[in-house]
Amino acid sequence: MSTIKILLVDDREDNLMSIEAIFASHDYQFVRANSGRQALKILLKEQDFNLILMDVKMPGLSGFETASLIYEREKLKDIPIIFITAHSYNDESVYEGYKAGAVDYIYKPIKPELLKAKVAVFVDLHKKTQALMESEEVLKDISANLENEINERRHSEEQVKTLNQQLLDNIQTLESANAELMRFAYVASHDLQEPLRKIQMYCGLLKTRYANTIDKEGVHYVDRMQNSSQRLQNLIKDVLTYSRLTDSDQFFKKTNVNDIINEILIDLEVRIKETNAKIRVAKLPELYVNPGQMFQLFQNIISNALKFTRKDTPPEIDITYQINNIGEHAVNGQQYCHISIKDNGIGFDEVYLDQIFTLFKKLNAPNEYEGTGIGLAICKKIVEQHKGFIRATSKLNSGSTFTISLPYIGEN
Repeated sequence: MSTIKILLVDDREDNLMSIEAIFASHDYQFVRANSGRQALKILLKEQDFNLILMDVKMPGLSGFETASLIYEREKLKDIPIIFITAHSYNDESVYEGYKAGAVDYIYKPIKPELLKAKVAVFVDLHKKTQALMESEEVLKDISANLENEINERRHSEEQVKTLNQQLLDNIQTLESANAELMRFAYVASHDLQEPLRKIQMYCGLLKTRYANTIDKEGVHYVDRMQNSSQRLQNLIKDVLTYSRLTDSDQFFKKTNVNDIINEILIDLEVRIKETNAKIRVAKLPELYVNPGQMFQLFQNIISNALKFTRKDTPPEIDITYQINNIGEHAVNGQQYCHISIKDNGIGFDEVYLDQIFTLFKKLNAPNEYEGTGIGLAICKKIVEQHKGFIRATSKLNSGSTFTISLPYIGEN
């Protein structure tokens, strides 16, 4: 706690000494002034007084006049002044003293205990007043900071609203552009099929009607035309499939995934026998999915496993599953059924992992393996429309594993 500082103002040195003697046992700091003018000079340099004890009758400036001049200064007006006088004033004189700024009177001869008590009261009052003033300044600073924070937050909220609106506008523009692009892809692909069918028809006519007039080289060229047109037809078919996946009115229902895979294996029966493939399928859980899209999804991946095989090595395909428990590897508490399709085929270098699900991306030479480069992109889009995800692991000449993760709602 800071030392109590008191200004003593009296033209008589003995009076100043006697007042200091009364407070000898107190840890007060006294500053003396022998006149009103000297008190004013001291107060010009020092304003940290807790109390002023001042004689009324002094040569030059009286105590009342000195008090009036002191309180003209903003920094000094809160310092309490106790007048000390040897005279008993009438009411008018007392009123003049209070008007000048006095808070109390002490009459001579001074009673030490009374002086101590009054000084203690006003010192304490002044200290509390100063503390309140300091608290008020702190509150003003807090209020100003709070107002600035509110203004900044309001400005930030306006910026967020603006950015959100821009984001919504961009999303709407992107969705419109995407929908327009898909419509264009659908129409363009659909319109390409008619002239393509004619090309295939005329190629067939050339081979049947003019088989005796076309030499071996001509037949070779016709075969190449048919093969090229067939690849183009497959490409158009895949583009149409991809564009149709943007439809919003998808049909979802509880589906037996094993039934879908069994249908696919029946369709691929010839290829399976030709390659002596071994396919092992676990008993998979029922899932809430679009059955048609699931057929496309698994057919693409199983067909790839039968296509990209190593020479003199019969393909082996294992289809298994795993369900995450909530709190283990599930995303946002959602359970997922992870269906893995593992093969022993040619595999691929995992540096291409980011590219295999991209449209028209083929890792193998076009003449070595047939394909349009759209199949895995279709798989990715189907899985994403089911709120799932697909990933792959592979090693060159050691096979690949494709894992399809779909939301799982449990057995009902």
